[in-house]
Amino acid sequence: MVSVGRRAVVRGGLAGLAAATLGPGLAGCAGLTERVSSTRRGDRDRLTVQVYGTDTETGVYDRLARQFAQDRGVSVDLTVVPFSDFATGIDAGLLSGTAPDVFRVDYPTMGLYASTGQLLDVTDPLADLTADLRPAFVGAVSFEDRVYGVPQHVDTTALVYRPDVLRDAGVTAVPDRPEDAWTWEEFGEVADRLRDGAPDGFSPFAVNWQSAGAFRWLTWLFMAGGHLYDEARTSCVIEGEAGTRALDFTRSFFERGWVPGTTSTKSATFPDAQFTAGRLAMLFAGNFLVPAFAETIGDRFDYAVTYQPRDERRATELGGNAVVATKDAVNPELAAEFLAYLGSPDAMAEFCAESVLLPTRESLADRRLDFSVGGDLMPVYADQITTIEDRDVADVTTPTFAETNVDLANELEQTFLGGRATDATLRALAEKVDAAAALNDGTGA
Repeated sequence: MVSVGRRAVVRGGLAGLAAATLGPGLAGCAGLTERVSSTRRGDRDRLTVQVYGTDTETGVYDRLARQFAQDRGVSVDLTVVPFSDFATGIDAGLLSGTAPDVFRVDYPTMGLYASTGQLLDVTDPLADLTADLRPAFVGAVSFEDRVYGVPQHVDTTALVYRPDVLRDAGVTAVPDRPEDAWTWEEFGEVADRLRDGAPDGFSPFAVNWQSAGAFRWLTWLFMAGGHLYDEARTSCVIEGEAGTRALDFTRSFFERGWVPGTTSTKSATFPDAQFTAGRLAMLFAGNFLVPAFAETIGDRFDYAVTYQPRDERRATELGGNAVVATKDAVNPELAAEFLAYLGSPDAMAEFCAESVLLPTRESLADRRLDFSVGGDLMPVYADQITTIEDRDVADVTTPTFAETNVDLANELEQTFLGGRATDATLRALAEKVDAAAALNDGTGA
């Protein structure tokens, strides 16, 4: 019901349906709607742009927008909103005709907007860019072989750890080559040592799958050799050996006391605060946290990064964001030109280096970026993104994945903290994913 309702809204559905779907929620996001509306749609010589992000990221956006405006002799009005508000604001703006010309969107939500005909087709204007991208990244911004945005950067997860705590627990060797990444069994042995030998108040590790990050659980499914959808993305294939192995292993994180009970998929807080406070030996953390670690931890303790563990294969998640233009932009040529500018090698390198993110252009993969902080940690993250396969991307960029991500958080919680059996959770997930998968061909309401 949620899937169908939201898709109807972003298609520009009937006002009555929108009111029934959004109901009091529209009042709850009135401030954001007013902010989007107050910028008004752009005109022939003015673009309106909405972004979210860290202070560093939004600062770079502001500088790039000013440079583009100066170079082209136009105006660019930049609005910054919290990530938690961006989707409701964009949905309301699309419905009322006040959506910004250009906006930032995360990959798991990208498919929703592209599949409902809300985005500007930029296949031709961005041909030079897409020729310089890995197919997986092109797929993240495509629908039915048309390109609808710039995959501006990727971020992903690696295993940040405290060498002193591991050493004190008797763990003296940490993988420093991709091929030596711990197996699941080896990782479990390390977690047992940390649980039994770490100081009071420490937990061995935590995983970054809270809030909208439940999709990161799929990394474990991919490692086990599984996938969420079949290759046609029309039915769920999570029930089976790989799904069972992945869920059994991840539920053991809680059963064996490896992770704090407050770090499940529906937790209201993020575990990076526990790591910076000195209560975790290891943390599955995205590279976008590296600047915050540098600022918050300072010289209180040392930390390093190693590769995520492996099972049937190595894997990680596609994190990051794209920038897109609405199909009703007043000046679509100018909007497409701005997207191409943001995706240019120099602009992408500047954005990624300052924000400690990873570029999507192949030509930048071997270029040594001057990261603002944490340059010594970034090679591990750069290696992790090489483990992303095309089908992994397809799983998390379906038109209905934004809602599937919510289902993942709800259903996994039932096993992690509610004690529900593995097969029951996999069955519940399969039923919900199958129900939504019927909409992935674009014919659903």
